[in-house]
Amino acid sequence: MVELKIKQSDINSVAWSACDTFRGVMDAAQYKDYILVALFLKYISDVWKDHYDEYKKQFDDESRIRRKLERERFILPEGASFYDLYEQRSEANIGELINIALEKIEENNKSKLAGVFRNIDFNSEANLGQTKDRNRRLKMLLEGFNKPELDLRPSAVSEDVIGNTYIYLIERFASDSGKKAGEFYTPHAVSKLVANLAQPKSGDRICDPSCGSGGLLIEAAHLVGDRNYSLFGMEVSGSTWALCRMNMFLHGADSARIEWCNTLTSPALIENDKLMKFNVIVANPPFSLDKWGAEEAEADKFNRFWRGIPPKSKGDYAFISHMIEAALDKEGRIVMVVPHGVLFRGSSEGKIRQSLIESNLLDAVIGLAPNLFPSTSIPVAILVFDKAREKGGERESCKDVLFIDASKEYNSGKNQNTLAEEHLKKILETFKKRATIEKYSYLATIDEIKENDFNLNIPRYVDTSVEEEEIDIQLVQKEIKQIEAELVKVKAQMEGYLGELGL
Repeated sequence: MVELKIKQSDINSVAWSACDTFRGVMDAAQYKDYILVALFLKYISDVWKDHYDEYKKQFDDESRIRRKLERERFILPEGASFYDLYEQRSEANIGELINIALEKIEENNKSKLAGVFRNIDFNSEANLGQTKDRNRRLKMLLEGFNKPELDLRPSAVSEDVIGNTYIYLIERFASDSGKKAGEFYTPHAVSKLVANLAQPKSGDRICDPSCGSGGLLIEAAHLVGDRNYSLFGMEVSGSTWALCRMNMFLHGADSARIEWCNTLTSPALIENDKLMKFNVIVANPPFSLDKWGAEEAEADKFNRFWRGIPPKSKGDYAFISHMIEAALDKEGRIVMVVPHGVLFRGSSEGKIRQSLIESNLLDAVIGLAPNLFPSTSIPVAILVFDKAREKGGERESCKDVLFIDASKEYNSGKNQNTLAEEHLKKILETFKKRATIEKYSYLATIDEIKENDFNLNIPRYVDTSVEEEEIDIQLVQKEIKQIEAELVKVKAQMEGYLGELGL
């Protein structure tokens, strides 16, 4: 009899209910790390167990089975599996035992998992409480992940289920705790839109210089259509970097190079002392980052800010400048999410924007609806840059910029708006056709943008105003006279009634 596959929804539900252990004790921004590490440990333990059972059918010799397992994509050392810890769940030092198991896993998988668990402490009194409470919570956590519905063996679930569950949990954490946990997460529909606009293809090197938990990279990788791509990312937060590393692993992107660094002041994706170059760059960097490193920018050894140094209190154009310089000459494609201020603010930002437009790099400006992100309710925009428009590139002859106003394209939600499939389809079809559509999109020439002082504010190009209905003055006057006549009658009736009452 064929074994039934466990439903994605069932796994998601059980994984989310495991969070009950921590709710009310700490914020989701804190307990997310414990839940996601537990899920990761359960996954690699189930994969290891599944492969062990397969080899057991073939060989009776334990040492031979072990040698086979050591050639797998990762090593699970003895005593470090989820099930080893589950058996010890009532031990007085269970937090310490979990930490030791994670250290062993890192040690045995240095090339893929080194440092991933260094920022999480299952023996932390500050986060998990004093010994008795901490032990009770960790015991409940292990029991919550030991349910039959959370069987993550490859023979029981399809290979994409675990990655989907990981993303599902990240999305729930982000929506439940807003800004505190939302900064590392780009909503799936927005990630999908950005990836489709970037058009990754086979053989591409794909980078996200502010990768968060890695959703944009995973989405771009899915679009390639084969395994012939390489993923790169940089993330400044150590705990979020660890989430991204685990996310890559769970999606089979073991070889992804994710660096823990500050992209703006000390980028780690370097080749021969120069910025590494990429075919595709996708990003949702922090909006208007304060104290981003402007004081160091003039002496930047990679000369990323030669167009101008962005203001100290707003790092948006610092990220844009980095991405432009990190994209391959004459072919690199860049798609990024930005706040609307990037489109029209003046001073040094205005000069950088003018330089980018005059260099013929800007391809499209797309305005999205408000409240799409857990971390902010403001409407956002997407900028598309294409270095194939440079002199000598395939699209050198393209001298226009497509503006799309998709600010009305969304489904209302209780706490957050969402982009539906039909909204994405409309945006992408318009982008592909580079079509002018009344009240929705406009293909502007560089000269038109120049006439607007290089201001990219979308309403300057896409007129979405609704014409007021023409008023028939004679008809209105007639209606007023009718109302006045009726009012005279009503007053007369009222006086009659009041007279009868002696008032």
